[in-house]
Amino acid sequence: MRNQRKVLIHSIAFSPDGVSTAYLYNDIAQAFNQAGYEVIVLTTTPHYNVVKENLAQQPLTRKAFGLYYTSMFNGVKVMHVPQKKFKSTALRLLGFIYWHIVSLILGLAQKNLSAILSPSPPLTIGLINLIIGKMKGAKVLYNVQEIYPDFLIEQGGLKSKFVIKLLKWLERFVYNKSSAVTTIDEVFYNTIEGRFTDKSKLHIIPNFVDTSLYKPLSKAELSLDIVDFKPNDNLKLMYAGNIGHAQDWEPLIKTAILLKDDKVDFYIIGEGVMKSYLIDQVRLHNLSKVHILPYQPRELMPQLLAFANLQFIFMSKEMEGHGFPSKVYTIMACAKPLIVCSGDGTPIINFLSKHKCAKLITNQDSNIKTEIIVDYLKSVTKAELEEMGNVGYEAVKTLYSKEVVANQYVSLTNALI
Repeated sequence: MRNQRKVLIHSIAFSPDGVSTAYLYNDIAQAFNQAGYEVIVLTTTPHYNVVKENLAQQPLTRKAFGLYYTSMFNGVKVMHVPQKKFKSTALRLLGFIYWHIVSLILGLAQKNLSAILSPSPPLTIGLINLIIGKMKGAKVLYNVQEIYPDFLIEQGGLKSKFVIKLLKWLERFVYNKSSAVTTIDEVFYNTIEGRFTDKSKLHIIPNFVDTSLYKPLSKAELSLDIVDFKPNDNLKLMYAGNIGHAQDWEPLIKTAILLKDDKVDFYIIGEGVMKSYLIDQVRLHNLSKVHILPYQPRELMPQLLAFANLQFIFMSKEMEGHGFPSKVYTIMACAKPLIVCSGDGTPIINFLSKHKCAKLITNQDSNIKTEIIVDYLKSVTKAELEEMGNVGYEAVKTLYSKEVVANQYVSLTNALI
């Protein structure tokens, strides 16, 4: 007889990895733990964003001759299957297969499982969970953070009709065989609801933010000692996160060129495949007011956000319909406004249009976007930006704090078991 409910959280990223999915599921794991569940996490070794400070606080212990590792996260046992960022496609595929095989073995070794929860991508994690759930008599919850294979198809990454057909079948199989499926907003819900035989399985649970970490700071509370963060009266725009293909960097560069002689500073903070391109563009156009800085610790984010007047997110056309940047919640929690470029009806536009804390630009023409951005930055006052930030902050406190949202996963699991 089971003495305690037990949940297995199966995620491709978890602490001490320093990425948004890891932070999200760190808080979900703690919510289950605080609700009286025994929580086991099955994940990978840190390989997305390895933060030395996180590794020092949560050291990994080698098990079974390195077959997997274990660690402890705030009283929660975490099992890590080795993964690396291989440049070779063949090695990445082998590592992916290895992760699935070892994860299946470790999952089946668990006793008295009540439920299994995992985020997408990848789709295959849902299949592994269904096998474990069937064998262990556990309910399976699948959380759709990004819609696959739609994204891969639209990106042009999939050419084979057979592979596309196989992934579409797998997607529907995972959705319909899971005990429940959650997604993060109405756009995602409307996109995938037709793929369910029983639509009552599909639920909306938004993402959230840790409002104890991310909160408004006054200028007097700033303690940035980095030479690049020099206080002045300029309007300061900032982007902090992955510098990759999900963002459209062209309007940013065009805007910086047009505002070269204006009192506007741009800060781009992070790492990613597009960072070298941005550095080259800054040098090419002699953009002295565009500051490109390395990744900063998560704990420093409230300081960074407080330093800037406005945060920008310019979504690329390829990604805008398939993902929702979790940094939106972080920015709102720090009482900062946003300027966002994304297509009409996309998740980020639909979300922010409800909360009136962002300047939204939906025109897809790069030159027109740039013109709108430049006009806005020249006309908006700091007082107006501060008021927008306060509106977003109130919305986060009421609707999107981790205390409010993480417990929705607990409540849904309780209803299932």
